[in-house]
Amino acid sequence: MTTQPPLIILAAGGTGGHVFPAEALARELLGRGLRVALVTDQRGGRFGHDLTVPTYRIRASSLGKGLWGKLCSLLEMGWGLMQARRLLWKLKPAAVVGFGGYPSVPTLYAAGQTGVPIILHDSNAVLGRANRAMMAKAKLIATSFPHVVGLKPGANVRVVLTGNPVRPAFATLRATPYTPVTDEAPVRLLVLGGSQGARVFSHVVPKALALMPEHLRRRIIVTQQSRAEDIEAARAAYAGAGIEAELATFIHDVPERMAQAQLAICRAGGSTVAELTAIGRPAILVPLPYGHAGEQIANAEALAEAGGAWLIPEQAFTPEALSVRLEALLALPGNLAKTAAAARAWGSITAADNLANCVEEVIGHATTKTIPS
Repeated sequence: MTTQPPLIILAAGGTGGHVFPAEALARELLGRGLRVALVTDQRGGRFGHDLTVPTYRIRASSLGKGLWGKLCSLLEMGWGLMQARRLLWKLKPAAVVGFGGYPSVPTLYAAGQTGVPIILHDSNAVLGRANRAMMAKAKLIATSFPHVVGLKPGANVRVVLTGNPVRPAFATLRATPYTPVTDEAPVRLLVLGGSQGARVFSHVVPKALALMPEHLRRRIIVTQQSRAEDIEAARAAYAGAGIEAELATFIHDVPERMAQAQLAICRAGGSTVAELTAIGRPAILVPLPYGHAGEQIANAEALAEAGGAWLIPEQAFTPEALSVRLEALLALPGNLAKTAAAARAWGSITAADNLANCVEEVIGHATTKTIPS
């Protein structure tokens, strides 16, 4: 009877911040001959079309509001826990890797109940609620930032700085050199707002660019992600200011656009920071102001302190302030290039490899490599 390779279950929420690192790890584990399955909830995402990984969906819910909302959430999570226990009994995985998000909780909790080793990965500088709830059960916690708020592991938990895995295209484009800003040459600006877009960017960025001198406006080429309800107004504002702009609700070739950009204006999610630093591009980061624990603010502060970005809080992100900042940056292009270099030095494309090493160490797989402490 042929023995199958070990199976690793990846438990992740459905947004890109959870799915992209899980996908990168899946590719690395498959390349090492292990089997992989994804467990998420009914609304969860899936991996790239070129990656064939079994996907299982179980019930899960964020904590609702009010007594009735909380009760419904607990019932939903209880149902998901029963589904997860049955799934683990059927699949018999060697380990479960959790990437955060409430859809990961039933599977991780079931793994803790049934003795399946747990590995947690967190993409932010503040430990997420799901990972915080499960870290006492984990064998290993992999972090993306050198310092993580809320990390209080037990005596038996090893903490490893792996970095945050990025999609292969970002790793490939790390070799693309930064194009310095020069007199009269086009300036490519990339504006991203996270998985749902950012309304504030559609309102502020066109107005800010319209305030800039005409000789700068005619050089700027904007690629911007915008929400569907904001896209026509933003497009009209750019046209009225004579600025070349391409707007879309979803940008399919973000890695290539990022590699071409001289400057990005972005939120500060863990995956966004990892992607910017994998390629090495300077950014103005406007953290999401209402994250549950200020994780995007912490992410932005970490990269800004390393010299790889500039942080502007959303309350200070006005057209006037952004216009002044952009004019100053374009007047000193050496600062942009220096910041790009600092971002690249801070980033890594070995995170998926590092995390796969952690998985193999925990399960005792024969091809284990040495991993950093």
